[in-house]
Amino acid sequence: MTAGLKRALRVRWGLFGGLLFLAFTVLGLAVRDRPWGLDLALLWALHGEWLDAPGLVAGVLTNVFGPVLPVALGLGLVFAAVLNYRRGDRATGSVLVRIAVVLVLCRLTSFVFKPLFERDRPREYPDLSYPSGHVVSVASTGFAAVLLCAWLAPQLLRRMTVWALAATVVAAACRVVLSVHWFTDTLGAVLAVGGVGLVSAVALRLLPVLSDRPPAA
Repeated sequence: MTAGLKRALRVRWGLFGGLLFLAFTVLGLAVRDRPWGLDLALLWALHGEWLDAPGLVAGVLTNVFGPVLPVALGLGLVFAAVLNYRRGDRATGSVLVRIAVVLVLCRLTSFVFKPLFERDRPREYPDLSYPSGHVVSVASTGFAAVLLCAWLAPQLLRRMTVWALAATVVAAACRVVLSVHWFTDTLGAVLAVGGVGLVSAVALRLLPVLSDRPPAA
């Protein structure tokens, strides 16, 4: 890959990430005081379901597809990075550390931006609403896992991308069924993770992916 093409791809990924983050910000400002019609329609369509069987299923799934995932992946990345550095494989260790940094930055979006938007939940529930922390957790884990496959296991990239998207959809659906988040909270979470993830991955030289072997740090 030529230097010019590499630079162009970096700019393209960075701009796309910036646009996603801008969309996240605009959406948050648009819905912070008044929910959209789609939010209200879903709330009424699912009214009381969180107390019945769908809510029980969603409650179980949301404990799996939630904040535990980025913690588990983050610890795994750090452990694997230490092992690779000890074995003298600094290139792979560097990639693992940088992916862990991207994971942390993506996960922080819910902690940082919830107090800024101060959006209320659909029903009485602790903590603020926008963006959804559970969806941020799952999307962050999926984003980092896709990066990991892109660098170290490209043969699994397509499968991991599908799994990451599916897990994010499940996490979002569970939060909406439980009536603890508006639909736009879940959409905002995906936009935030996509934006921060792409920009940070470009900044840390994880995008574009140049080969199936990581470059030296």
